[in-house]
Amino acid sequence: MRSDGSALSLRRFWRSAGFAWAGVRHVYATQANFRVEVWCAVLALATAAWLGVALAPIVLCCALVLSLELVNTAVEAIVDLVSPKWHALAKIAKDAMAAAVLVASAGSLGVAAAVLLPALWHRLLP
Repeated sequence: MRSDGSALSLRRFWRSAGFAWAGVRHVYATQANFRVEVWCAVLALATAAWLGVALAPIVLCCALVLSLELVNTAVEAIVDLVSPKWHALAKIAKDAMAAAVLVASAGSLGVAAAVLLPALWHRLLP
């Protein structure tokens, strides 16, 4: 190991990445919306690659929606932990987080339409 601790930092990184991947696996296994969003992302990215359009906006939109769905699941778990009984503020927190995912999804559909539809139109109707 070097004196700057880089081997330890790399080990710490891989350990943290393992925890993060466990979170992704848990959400994929337990949240139907996340599974749908993952497969929509795969379809959008495959379509963009097939059409030869810029992948960056599609990748960013997919990452945004999937990240917000992960955060939504975390917020729901925390709210359920601290407020096991129904509470108006707990409902607001959950509804607002779900709304964030909805807004990002709607925006992503808009980006997909703007980026993919013209190229798809050109490909199918030369």
